[in-house]
Amino acid sequence: MRKLLLALGLALTVATPAMAADYSDGNTHKNDYKWMQFNLMYVLNEKPGNTDHEYFEMEFGGRSGIFDLYGYLDVFNLADKDSNDKAGSDKMFAKFAPRMSLDGLFNTDLSVGPIKEWYIADYTTIDGGDTSSSGYATKNGIGTDVMVPWFGKVQFNLYKTYNIKKNEWNGYQFSTVWFKPFVNFENGSFIAYQGYLDYEFDLQEKAGATSKHGLAWFNGIYWHNDRFAAGYGLKVFDDVYGIKDTSSFSSSGVSHYFDVTYKF
Repeated sequence: MRKLLLALGLALTVATPAMAADYSDGNTHKNDYKWMQFNLMYVLNEKPGNTDHEYFEMEFGGRSGIFDLYGYLDVFNLADKDSNDKAGSDKMFAKFAPRMSLDGLFNTDLSVGPIKEWYIADYTTIDGGDTSSSGYATKNGIGTDVMVPWFGKVQFNLYKTYNIKKNEWNGYQFSTVWFKPFVNFENGSFIAYQGYLDYEFDLQEKAGATSKHGLAWFNGIYWHNDRFAAGYGLKVFDDVYGIKDTSSFSSSGVSHYFDVTYKF
């Protein structure tokens, strides 16, 4: 996760039911859905490095049978300006996070208390460009959908990280993501508290980490209707990506994200 989530307005329009997953009737497609949106974002003091820049994001997700998917593609420095804080950096960043339902795979209700569904989870990130940092990494583990008071259904995933470029394992990551409408208007629009938290731990110095942990925690307040969304997100970083915060290079602190979204 580098993403979390995920910047400036992870406007997740999830449509998951609140009950336990029950596929005993053999109909694994009864909960299918899909969505896609374009986000235009501007960020202030993004970590690491305290950069201010705009970027374009195509974000998508959905479910088909036993598989669900979340992903996005970010394109930086849209005007290709040398003065842009992202000039000289990788031009694109992508994340793909598919999960495979074990309940659906075995046609069995595996729910336990507030845990409504179990998954095999993957999390792959790709840095696109011609810089030395370009490459990709994958995280594999177990995922769940959990009913949480007030929030409703929330994803919790635990991964072990593998850096394909360096051919080595490097710590673990705990991730959660939520989307909670809390103000509803008569015209059908609403305001939601949405966000995610990615926490990496047990990171290894031999794999290039200078800190044992890394945190990215995004908190967004968004207005939504059927076609558009707009919002503000405050993102908290702490030694993000396992980079130790120093007086000469900032990897901890707070960043601000502003987002306008068009939904397909």
